[in-house]
Amino acid sequence: MARYTGPKTKKARTFGEPIYGLDKSFDRRKYGPGQHGPSRRRKQKSDYALQLTEKQKAKYTYGVLERQFRNLFDKANSKKGVTGEILLQFLEARLDNTVFRMGIAPTRRAARQLVTHKHMLVNGILTNIPSYQLRPGDVVTVRGKSQNLQVITDSIGSKGVASFGWLEFNPDKKEGIFLEYPEREKIPEKINEQLIVELYSK
Repeated sequence: MARYTGPKTKKARTFGEPIYGLDKSFDRRKYGPGQHGPSRRRKQKSDYALQLTEKQKAKYTYGVLERQFRNLFDKANSKKGVTGEILLQFLEARLDNTVFRMGIAPTRRAARQLVTHKHMLVNGILTNIPSYQLRPGDVVTVRGKSQNLQVITDSIGSKGVASFGWLEFNPDKKEGIFLEYPEREKIPEKINEQLIVELYSK
């Protein structure tokens, strides 16, 4: 399996951000991984290293492979507008990310699993492709037979109704609508997309 399945806290410490969500282990050790701990002197990173780190952070945050990420960048670059912002909009419009944002799943990994295991419908059609690109107006629904899955009911109960302006979610019907592509300031991820644009523009 090509997707990263290693220690989540270690990867979060590498980027200095809790990219996988709430993490008590990360909160206790907010410094880079390694045997020397926080006392280790770390060299100043080059511009290229900063750009590469930002790209890797975005990839691991959204659970996207290199080829998928590059294809999304090329697609964003061909559109009119700010390339970095459009790239993040495409990442947010992925089906697995939207399932996570709506609160149907506790993490993006769990959301990806729900999609691949055929628990989700898009506009009434069974869709098991996590990278499926939603468009404004698309309706995402939990499949009828899956409505009472423990992971879904627990997640919706703990998160409540999604509070993202580009999404609308009905917890009773377990159904949501992707209203529009989000504006950059509404996306909560701490990613410097301009560094990614600079990296791919070389």
